[in-house]
Amino acid sequence: MGIILGNGKWLNQAGELTNAEMLVEDGRITAIATRVERSGHEVIDCNGGLICAGFIDMHVHLREPGFEHKETIATGAAAAVRGGFTTIACMPNTRPSIDSAETVQYILEKAREAGLARVLPYGAITVRQLGKELTDFAGLQEAGIVGVTDDGVGVQSAAMMKKAMQRAHELGLSVIAHCEDDDLITPGSALHDGVTAARHGLPGIPSESESIHVGRDILLAEQTGVHYHVCHISAKESVRLVRDGKRAGINVTAEVTPHHLLLCDEDIPEDLNTNWKMNPPLRSREDRAALIAGLKDGTIDIIATDHAPHTAEEKANGMDRAPFGIVGLETAFPLLYTNLVLTGEITLAKLIELMTVKPAEIFGLPYGRLEAGAVADIVVLDLDTERTIDPNTFASKGKNTPFAGWICKGWPTVTMVEGKIVHREGV
Repeated sequence: MGIILGNGKWLNQAGELTNAEMLVEDGRITAIATRVERSGHEVIDCNGGLICAGFIDMHVHLREPGFEHKETIATGAAAAVRGGFTTIACMPNTRPSIDSAETVQYILEKAREAGLARVLPYGAITVRQLGKELTDFAGLQEAGIVGVTDDGVGVQSAAMMKKAMQRAHELGLSVIAHCEDDDLITPGSALHDGVTAARHGLPGIPSESESIHVGRDILLAEQTGVHYHVCHISAKESVRLVRDGKRAGINVTAEVTPHHLLLCDEDIPEDLNTNWKMNPPLRSREDRAALIAGLKDGTIDIIATDHAPHTAEEKANGMDRAPFGIVGLETAFPLLYTNLVLTGEITLAKLIELMTVKPAEIFGLPYGRLEAGAVADIVVLDLDTERTIDPNTFASKGKNTPFAGWICKGWPTVTMVEGKIVHREGV
């Protein structure tokens, strides 16, 4: 017996919303039609919701092992499927770091036990992410990593980054970079070097601390031939460098977060609520405009949440001492649909492509498509009902978001991974 997603809609090849139903059998989509024959199958009423491929988030922090008080693989995966994400890639800044095959295997086993979202671990570029010694890329690859990164910190040495890119290219691995030159940042800086930091007399994080590394690494990627992916791009100069790199034929891609698309440093409240502290920081209005332009013209390839849970106690330590980061898995699509699609900035088809097809293509994943024969990773979206973002309802342990109280449409109601229902609203 299969499962029919009935009374739904989907985006056809022309990007138009049309009536559709889907039959799922043995973990795959076996039929898509205006109406699917019901006999012998369980039917789930989508109530006119949009049926699309499950979202893919190539940048999350699951905190386990080592920081289970912030998040676990199970709670992070639960947050993912609540947000419509069926595949997530987790960063290596855990304790121990994901710098050994044993830690990769631990994460994969924990994800299997949770039985929710598919979890793809990244391996660290350097041992303990200290920037001194390359990890065993081949061993990590055999264990199941999806790429290498030291996200959480930037690789400070150009020589070390070049060596990493050469080795990654030999193995067919992608290099994913957190771009941050520590020499350009005053210790203790928490905000962008802009109007809000100046108004409060605080040291700021300058845009060039990011863009210097972006430019350096694009040149190194040109020399080595590796696929180079820029994490959470935030500065207009970085966007320009990626655009120029693509025009030069260099294999560079980039991601942007919902918070950098929707917020800027001028939006930070006067009380300096630390749920507005993230790295990279919210930058200027001009930077935000450049990010949206880059999304539209293809310079920026995908959207990733940089889901970064912390405890309320940690975030209560003030802007100078609270950790960087906000959660994002459970709010990404509603925020972007409401504030970019419904406002006419981008189309619904474009948003879905950025969250499904494109990340799958860039990282060579067999997911992200809605067609007969495809893996049945599916999310059903209610595009009409308005709901208020309430962190108290999150499945994530982290409640740290600047979007509390925002009213959005586009909420996931059903999420399916390989034909198994892993989230159903109200059930």
